Amino acid sequence: METALTRLVGVRHPIVQTGMGWVAGPRLVSAAAEAGALGILASATMTLDQLRDAVREVRSRTRAPFGVNLRADAADAADRVGIMLEEGVRVASFALAPSPELIGRLKEAGVVVVPSVGARRHAEKVAAWGADAVIVQGGEGGGHTGEVATTVLLPQVVDAVRIPVVAAGGFFDGRGLVAALAYGAAGVAMGTRFLLTSDSTVPDPVKARYLAATVRDVTVTRAVDGLPHRMLRTDLVDALERSGRIRALGHAVRRAAGFRRLSGLTWRQMVRDGLALRHGKELSWGQVLLAANTPMLLRSAMVEGRTDLGVMASGQVAGLIDDLPSCAELVGRIMREAGEVLTGLGDLTAVR
Repeated sequence: METALTRLVGVRHPIVQTGMGWVAGPRLVSAAAEAGALGILASATMTLDQLRDAVREVRSRTRAPFGVNLRADAADAADRVGIMLEEGVRVASFALAPSPELIGRLKEAGVVVVPSVGARRHAEKVAAWGADAVIVQGGEGGGHTGEVATTVLLPQVVDAVRIPVVAAGGFFDGRGLVAALAYGAAGVAMGTRFLLTSDSTVPDPVKARYLAATVRDVTVTRAVDGLPHRMLRTDLVDALERSGRIRALGHAVRRAAGFRRLSGLTWRQMVRDGLALRHGKELSWGQVLLAANTPMLLRSAMVEGRTDLGVMASGQVAGLIDDLPSCAELVGRIMREAGEVLTGLGDLTAVR
């Protein structure tokens, strides 16, 4: 299936595996790329040396195109972009809108720039700055998310910009892909669905929690970092929602100290990253620290398997997923389903 997305980045299928912290590592990314999707490596939870090693490992596993996800507001964003350019990464994905200068630097080097946005005005802004495509996540998506459903947000953005639009939030099968294409999207991006594959390195007990979840077990909370965050409801989430500010601040400081040791960031850099998220928002200092070290909360679950101590970002589709296929099996199945749906729609048109 050829779309504006497949032509832009050189993949076989209009499917993107999103850059999930602690989840989208070399094994998952290379498996998604080999399956014909666009695999995106999550760099925010890596040191600079780890990022370079991860890029090289992906390249050793596949010759297919892949991308790297960056935090545009990170203190070392320029250094990470430098590594991408040195290593010949083809696609740059951003969780927050990159600056016009950063977009220009990447495009000058021939890198495809694909920011993720949650509002039409943000899509219009990055398109005007020169972004090559945009991933639009509706409120159903996991992690930091907005309030507008994909079925409302997607057509807004498609009508507003003249660059390829990739739909995210609520997609997990071939029916969803066809629906996104019908809205005018050039493909779909999926996080939770790729997290729940056999190629994902997330511990099996954590995957079991996701598979056991119903759609009602996926909630949106501001208790973690002050921003709307979609995740599985757990005892930790309940405890954070009940905590007062003093207790939450102490919890945040302990977590921040752990993430600082793992990431190599200084306290100044961590606070700067937290303040970047705080800009324009009324966050407590505890939430500022949590915003800077949310990756540590994710690591507890996604790496260590501690569902009691960590958070598990999740799209609502977790309540609809009940298996752990390989990336190759998943992508192949989605494309077969999409073909069957398109054939059925063609038959319906013929009857009319």
